[in-house]
Amino acid sequence: MGSSKHAATYPSEQQYERWQDCADDLGMSTSEFIEAMVEAGMKKFDAAVEPDETNQELRTQRNQLKTELDRTRGRVQELEDAVYHGERRTIKRYVEANPGATYDEVIQHVINTVPERVTTHLDDLEGDELCFGDGGYYPADNGGGS
Repeated sequence: MGSSKHAATYPSEQQYERWQDCADDLGMSTSEFIEAMVEAGMKKFDAAVEPDETNQELRTQRNQLKTELDRTRGRVQELEDAVYHGERRTIKRYVEANPGATYDEVIQHVINTVPERVTTHLDDLEGDELCFGDGGYYPADNGGGS
């Protein structure tokens, strides 16, 4: 190695300890670390960072996602309405077929038809939202209980 000169700096204790820790992490002496950091700091580089996407691109993506979200919310509402109205439809059809049915008769009809309606709902949900495994139903996203 060629001749060297002594250079001194007077960091605070906290700075020096931080430099020592960084030097240790890099397997360097504190002097080597200080020299390397000064040289790195003197290199010409552009500190400006270009964003990956422009604001216009981000707005476009946001608008597309909002449109998709609105469509999805609408579909969820349609499905919830179908389930809700399905229950109402069951009662309405029973009363139309049995004019003058009492409250207890309507309840009994709803109770009697629950298994067939639940089976229909489970069939509709199985695969996308539910999985059947180990004798039971599980949310589709947890591996189906197996």
